[in-house]
Amino acid sequence: MREYTVSPLVEFAPDEHLTDPVWRHAASHPEHPAVLRPDPAGGWTPVTCAALHHDVRTLARGLLAAGIQPGDRVGLMSRTRYEWTLVDYAVWACGAVTVPIYETSSAEQVAWILSDSGAVACVVETDAHADLVGHPAAHLPELREVWRIDAGDLAALADRGADVPAEQVEARRAAAGIDDLATIIYTSGTTGRPKGCELTHRNMYADIGNALPLLRGVFDENATTLLFLPLAHAFARLIQIGAIQSRATLGHTADLLNLAQTIREFRPTFLLSVPRVFEKVYNTARQKAAAEGKSTIFARAEKVAVTYSQALDTGGPGLPLRLEHALFDRLVYRKLRAALGGRCTGAMAGGAPLGARLAHFFRGVGITVYEGYGLTETSPAATVSLPGATRIGSVGRALPGVGLRIADDGEILIGGDIVFRGYWNNPAATAEALTGDGWLRTGDLGALDDDGYLRITGRKKEIIVTAGGKNVAPAGLEDQLRAHPLVSQCMVVGDGRPFIAALVTLDETALPAWLAAHGRPADTALAELRDDPTLRTQLQEAVDAVNATVSQAESIRTFRVLPRDFTEATGELTPSLKVKRRVVLEQYADEVERLYRR
Repeated sequence: MREYTVSPLVEFAPDEHLTDPVWRHAASHPEHPAVLRPDPAGGWTPVTCAALHHDVRTLARGLLAAGIQPGDRVGLMSRTRYEWTLVDYAVWACGAVTVPIYETSSAEQVAWILSDSGAVACVVETDAHADLVGHPAAHLPELREVWRIDAGDLAALADRGADVPAEQVEARRAAAGIDDLATIIYTSGTTGRPKGCELTHRNMYADIGNALPLLRGVFDENATTLLFLPLAHAFARLIQIGAIQSRATLGHTADLLNLAQTIREFRPTFLLSVPRVFEKVYNTARQKAAAEGKSTIFARAEKVAVTYSQALDTGGPGLPLRLEHALFDRLVYRKLRAALGGRCTGAMAGGAPLGARLAHFFRGVGITVYEGYGLTETSPAATVSLPGATRIGSVGRALPGVGLRIADDGEILIGGDIVFRGYWNNPAATAEALTGDGWLRTGDLGALDDDGYLRITGRKKEIIVTAGGKNVAPAGLEDQLRAHPLVSQCMVVGDGRPFIAALVTLDETALPAWLAAHGRPADTALAELRDDPTLRTQLQEAVDAVNATVSQAESIRTFRVLPRDFTEATGELTPSLKVKRRVVLEQYADEVERLYRR
């Protein structure tokens, strides 16, 4: 067993609390913009540290008036918006526990989370969300109140607390401690029913508190970031906490259809996203270049960006490469940076590997993508690439206060204050997840470099064993194939089969340009393209390129193009865009069988 542990940079007092920065910054930097809120005129209105403190304390008084007690669970179901952050901190200020719910959850999932957590109240965004909760008295006897953001219920709740002395909020905060429960986050569940991860104030404070000293220049009082991932996701939640703690200015949007325009208007200095978003940015730029007859220029610019980034890791680029890079910076890279507002120099990616080529491409363009690794059970970040300590192809080194172990079977184990205290109401699952000395069994496979950089090699439970006995980790094959502009999602299959194959979905945003370039009608349905010889030839070239990186036994022998993309609505993706392998295998069992017919 290999182990790599980093000593913590910060220690926490027993009475520290996640709401402390809201109170502290209101006193020390009252006019600093804590949040920028979109206004009806299309601009952004600042919410100062003093105003954020006022809003949080006022809503907390309303929650006290509604009878919220220390330790009570309060559900929160909304898209990413200012009110999400406001409710989260107001619940904490009461000594209560926030239970996030993805706003895309089904009625069954909502009922399970509220019932299992024993929530006494729930904040929802819309009437439709309230309908998903239904009539609590019928099936959720502990749930007393449901407040709707869009109906103005938060303002009414604040008015309800007008007679509650502010000192009562201070008393609740003073009574809270670092080891109190802060949130129960239900895993999105690629298999089985979601489990509630219990995270304390210490868990999340230790995570972000030890990261921020290493992220100066990326994550500080001069930074701005726009959150668009669901705040029910632990990674987005951590960025929220980090922004509040470091006085980085935070923005929210849930309008993904107009996300590109919103980013240009907001002009963030760094972004948080999942790798699929970066893949789409790259593919869109390449498709636009092709449509303008500039494919050759873009291809050369891409090669120079990758080569330039690779040279940064091997002694630095020479003069000819620097000159060529400067040329393409004027012709291509500057436009890519402008698409992200012109000020973005860094981004954080998690949830899946970005892939070495895309990571080098973006760094060569001038936007370093810092990859991290962790799980909801680790608050969530356990490792991260850092400025001056980035090794592309890895997910960085352990954060201060975190320990990494590689078990004899290759499984990654994580220790430290970031590790959750267990699953709510599920001692059996907790015992299975934690070792006797409190380390988390992640279920992921990995390898540690001698200097502590972690590389993810696959999922322990997703390892495919072919009929010939070959163990194949599908993640690497899938990540490479998804980099092709025509590919949206793919899933490698072959467990118990004679060879490896793949199910592939097409990227609908890339199809119009492809159809035009190949003289096909613009209204050609995606399903009609599944067996198109030209398209299959291009996809086969992508498969061949992937196969060149692995052994013959691991190579993808054949593939099937599916008639539609995987989506969360149809059940194949989790809210964090992970493929539910079991669901895909069930829904496309006939397609899998066709892969192996001779």
